[in-house]
Amino acid sequence: MTVKKGDKIKVDYTGSFENGEVFDASEKHGQPLEFEAGKGMVVPGFDAAVIGMDVAGEKEFTLKPNEAYGMPNEKAVQKVPKDKFPPEAKEGMMIGVPLPSGQQIPAKIAKIDDKEVTIDMNHPLAGKTLVFKIKIVSIN
Repeated sequence: MTVKKGDKIKVDYTGSFENGEVFDASEKHGQPLEFEAGKGMVVPGFDAAVIGMDVAGEKEFTLKPNEAYGMPNEKAVQKVPKDKFPPEAKEGMMIGVPLPSGQQIPAKIAKIDDKEVTIDMNHPLAGKTLVFKIKIVSIN
C-alpha cells in the first residue's frame, strides 16, 4: 500500500537544519505526526514527499524555504507602543497577538527600545532550508 492524496498517515520524522542541528522530531512529542496526505496540513514539500511512499518506507529530503515556511515577510514585523506591553516583556519572548477573529498568532519580541517594541510574526523557520528524515508508520 502506498500513500496517496487523502490518505490519513502517521510519520516518524526528524527535522534539522543544513548544519545538522535538530529543530523538531516526532520522538520529542512521543508519537508520530498524523495528517491527511496532500491536503495542505503540513508544509508543501513535506506533503509532496510522502506521496508514493510505502509503509515502513524511509526517505531523507531537503526543502528550500519556498517548499517549507517561505521567506520572511517585512510586513510581519511591526512596531507597537511600549506601553501596550507589561514591564516584564523581554527581547526573545514569544507572545500571542490577537486577531479580530479572536484567534491569536505567535510573535517574537525582536527588540525593545524606550518607546516601541518590535514584534516579528514570521514563522520561526521562515527563510530556512530544512532537512527531514521520515518513515511512514501507517496508512489509513
